Amino acid sequence: MAMAQHYPALNRPAAPICSVCIANYNGIALLDDCLESILAQQGDLIIEIIVHDDASTDHSVELLREKYPQVELLVSLENVGFCISNNRMAAHACGEYILLLNNDAALYPDALLTMLDIARTQSPQGILTLPQYDWTTGTLVDRGCLLDPFYNPIPNLDPLRTDVGMAIGACLWLPRSLWQELGGFPEWMESIAEDLYLCCLARTRGIPVQTAIKSGFRHRLGASFGGARIEGKNLKSTYRRRQLSERNKTFALIIFTPTPAAWILLAIHLLILLIEGITVSLIRWDLRILCDIYVNVPVALMHDQGTIRTLRSQAKRSRRASMQAYFSGFSLLPRKLMLLLRFGIPRISK
Repeated sequence: MAMAQHYPALNRPAAPICSVCIANYNGIALLDDCLESILAQQGDLIIEIIVHDDASTDHSVELLREKYPQVELLVSLENVGFCISNNRMAAHACGEYILLLNNDAALYPDALLTMLDIARTQSPQGILTLPQYDWTTGTLVDRGCLLDPFYNPIPNLDPLRTDVGMAIGACLWLPRSLWQELGGFPEWMESIAEDLYLCCLARTRGIPVQTAIKSGFRHRLGASFGGARIEGKNLKSTYRRRQLSERNKTFALIIFTPTPAAWILLAIHLLILLIEGITVSLIRWDLRILCDIYVNVPVALMHDQGTIRTLRSQAKRSRRASMQAYFSGFSLLPRKLMLLLRFGIPRISK
């Protein structure tokens, strides 16, 4: 795999408190808002900004080099995906903390101060996120997420709840030492649910996953990877996003769910997937949905069973949280059923 070209930042700080890492692919229309929100942060914080450009075909690199010389820029010679992009930036980072921030997101002015204040009170220090607000409407999207039994994220809207099941990768803060301890994002996931994986791994080890109550970030939902967004009264996604999502969440279920719940939930999950795949394919009259998205899950399980078995054994050996503590970030409400009742059958496109 080709490595990334490095364009050093002008006057890069030697010991930043936080390294803000932004994965970019064809985000020239998004970068200004994202970067300006970082440069406008309150407080006398020493931060560095790192951008990994994932072989963009627009003029993102030219914009960054000409307008933002203070940005540490890594330019990939080939498209490597979200996981590798963030792993490269984290390996290059110098900050005490890392903030992963989507290029389609923008921080509130007090965001970094808020997360730093919370991080200093955590024991042990863990993963943090901020309240997420829709870019266009300004409405609250979530305060981190809970998880349903099949590892589908459920938006946390409780203004008093700070412990959550996962923090989304669009705005995810943690100590750089913890990132290294957890091993970063699993590169075999490519993209989608890598944030879920990291948070579940942390939770198995008794490491907190929390959200701030105040401050926040604005997010153009679905702009950075496409799909998984609500347009009008419909939920829209893409074949590739759904394929990765169903596969990766299933892998996470097997790897992290305590025994014996893992095998009971897996059996129910695979049965539901089969029924869902057949139903959606018939309604949309599209056999590709069944084959590419749903049948792909058991095929991937068979193909990667050795890797899954190894990862589950590693997670089991490092587990320090009780079953009750691990499942405290879960809800019994099935997320897909809630979405179906509200938005109907999702539309899936290329």
